[in-house]
Amino acid sequence: MTTKPAGTYYPAGTIDEFLPRIGRVVEIQGKQLAVFLASDGTIFAADNRNPHPKGGPLAEGIVSGHYLYDPLYDWKIDLSTGLVQAPDQGQVQMYSVKVENGTVWIAV
Repeated sequence: MTTKPAGTYYPAGTIDEFLPRIGRVVEIQGKQLAVFLASDGTIFAADNRNPHPKGGPLAEGIVSGHYLYDPLYDWKIDLSTGLVQAPDQGQVQMYSVKVENGTVWIAV
């Protein structure tokens, strides 16, 4: 699993600010993160950098289940692990997320 160990949690907004299946960019401690709300209510946070050699933002992708579909390169990324699915290869840095009293907290 590629989720960073839990460090200090920072508020990223309220749960109502995140739309299901659509990414939102949040900046925490100088890092630009892509935050996704899956249709089952699970929230994922990742570096907003596509692992493709040409790069690009991840927040523009669409979530289905726990997978992110990147519209730039047609890559499928598992949001639980950060791993790009075969036949492509790569990995996205994921961050621990928790929700308390309607606030989304991300560990950076």
